[in-house]
Amino acid sequence: MRGDPRRGEAFRVTRTPNTTGKAGKDAAALPSASGAAVGRRIGIGLMYGLWKPRVLGAWRIPAGGPVILAGNHSHNLDGPMLIGTSPRPVHFLVKKEAFVGPLDPFLRGIGQLKVDRVNADRTAITDALGVLERGGVLGIFPEGTRGDGDFASLRAGLAYFAVRSGAPIVPVAVLGTTARRGRVVPGLPPLRSRIDVVFGDPFEAGDGSGRRTRSALDEATVRVQKRLGAHLADARRLTGRAGHP
Repeated sequence: MRGDPRRGEAFRVTRTPNTTGKAGKDAAALPSASGAAVGRRIGIGLMYGLWKPRVLGAWRIPAGGPVILAGNHSHNLDGPMLIGTSPRPVHFLVKKEAFVGPLDPFLRGIGQLKVDRVNADRTAITDALGVLERGGVLGIFPEGTRGDGDFASLRAGLAYFAVRSGAPIVPVAVLGTTARRGRVVPGLPPLRSRIDVVFGDPFEAGDGSGRRTRSALDEATVRVQKRLGAHLADARRLTGRAGHP
C-alpha cells in the first residue's frame, strides 16, 4: 500500500511488516503495556481533576483482546482525555514532533507510539500491529491532524491496521474541547468545564473476505468513514452539542 498525499493517507507502506510468530517483533521491544497502564492512571487524575468528563458507552469497549479506538481530533486535549477516560490502557499513535525534550522519555514511558506522518514509518507500523497482536488497545486519530474533528478527511492507516490485524474498531467522539477558551490557560477549555466522551459500538472494517488488496483497503476506508461520521452525528444528538465539537 502506497500512501497518496492527495488523499491524506497516514502511512506509506511499501512492504507489509511481519509481526506474527517468532519472526515478529520481540514483545519486550514493543511499547510498554505497564507503562500505558501508568499513563491511564495519570490521565484519570489530570482529566477528572481539571475538567468534568462525562463518559458515555464505555461498556462498549471489549473487556479483552485487540481493539482500535478511532477518535475525532479537534484539540490537543483529545488524546489525554481518551487515555484518562478509556476503561483500558491505550497506546496512541502520536506525531513524532511531540517527542521533544522531556516529553520524549515521558511519552515512551507511558507506552505511546511515535509516528512519522509524512514518510513510510515501518517501526511505527510494526509497533502498532504488535500492540494489537498482544491483545492491547491502539488509539488512532484517523484524520491525522487537528481539524474540524468531523472525520471529513480520513486517512487510510486506520483501515490498514484494522484489516491487517482483524481488530474491531470502536468509534469515539470527544466533544467540548473547543467549545470555549479558558481564562487561566486560553489554549485549553475552561477548568472544571464538561467534556463529553462518547464511545460507539465496535465494528469490523473489512468485508469478511479477508482481502488485503489496495482496492479492499480503499473500500474499507470508505466504510469506516461512514461509520465514524454516523457515530459523531449520533454523539452530538445524544449530548445536545450541535456544530463543531
